[in-house]
Amino acid sequence: MRVQRASDPRTASLIALVIVTIALFSVLVPIHASLYGAPVPVAIPVGAGLCVAPLVALTRPRVAIVVFCLAAFALPLLATTDSVSAGPWPWPWSVPAMIAFTVFVLVITTVHGWRLGLVGWAVSMLGSLVTPMLIRVVPAGAAGPDLIVTASITGAALLVAMLLAGRIRVGEELTRERELTASEQARRVLVEERTRIARELHDVVAHSTSLIQVQASTARFRIPELPPVALAEFDDIAATARGSLTEMRRLLGVLRTDDHSPQLAPQQGIAEIPDLVEGIRRAGVEVEFSFTQPPVDLPPSLEIAAFRLTQEALSNAVRHAPGTEIMLIVGIADRSVTIQVHNDVPGEAPAPASSGGGHGLQGMQERVALQGGSLVVGPDPAGGWTVTAVLPWGGAAGWQQ
Repeated sequence: MRVQRASDPRTASLIALVIVTIALFSVLVPIHASLYGAPVPVAIPVGAGLCVAPLVALTRPRVAIVVFCLAAFALPLLATTDSVSAGPWPWPWSVPAMIAFTVFVLVITTVHGWRLGLVGWAVSMLGSLVTPMLIRVVPAGAAGPDLIVTASITGAALLVAMLLAGRIRVGEELTRERELTASEQARRVLVEERTRIARELHDVVAHSTSLIQVQASTARFRIPELPPVALAEFDDIAATARGSLTEMRRLLGVLRTDDHSPQLAPQQGIAEIPDLVEGIRRAGVEVEFSFTQPPVDLPPSLEIAAFRLTQEALSNAVRHAPGTEIMLIVGIADRSVTIQVHNDVPGEAPAPASSGGGHGLQGMQERVALQGGSLVVGPDPAGGWTVTAVLPWGGAAGWQQ
């Protein structure tokens, strides 16, 4: 059986307070009845009010203040003049009453703050000052030392309770902040994971689906001898691939967020770009390719970013400028990697890479920003479309369009 530890201190404190209340009541009433001459039928309810007030203060502090102050004022009045004058015991605050006063101040200040604690302490002490005026104690001035001791002990208890209450408040605030931080951290981890999944879906699955669509759409031109049944089958494959891309884009819209940069996961690097180009060529796309072999000491994150940028730029060129020749240049010089993808004007004007509600350009911008590079996307003077990304091994980030 699992026990919630958070509630144990409160339960233990409540049990201890109940024990103290019972112990004080069982001592206070007999002492006031035997030493101070208080009538037992009256001493019992008055003593109960004095001892039970700390328990009442847990939930009803104002009621507890009223009950305690009335009991503290009435209890000394029950004492007879002879008993107070003859005995060495303190008055108007007996030792059990003084302990009850201290417990009351500690409880109400700790639980409800210094204002209510100060009110309860001040009103009780004021009542103690008035009591000697109503009963002429012999010898005169016998109440003075008792009042000084009581005020000193309960005043110290009030200060300790104020410090303890402040510490408790700070602890509660820290606990709330920790819970909020943990919740925010969990949400951030979830968002970053969703963004990473969305990015990989877009870069890997969507790219492969685009190639399937291109291959199926261009099959009738690459293989003229295909029978009508095969052509119809390829048309169905192309339509299915286009529908899958549409659904993929909707899914990415749900997964992706705009307030987090995605984490980079270990994937292909620059050395795999030639294989990427060959796969596009097999789909019937003409690609002119210039490639510089990378050094072995490139940062892994830069290699991943270079591959994904190249993949996305080629995929955009295939989708938005079908039937045109694509020129890809991957160069490494001056401690930077330069990737340039250019496509000519197709028979129909190409749609800009940032249109259509896709996330490709946004993902490219994120990758370049993570590497501190620059990205230029837009039409060139010849009417084609060019994507140029520069990924330094160190530098300031920038993005232009």
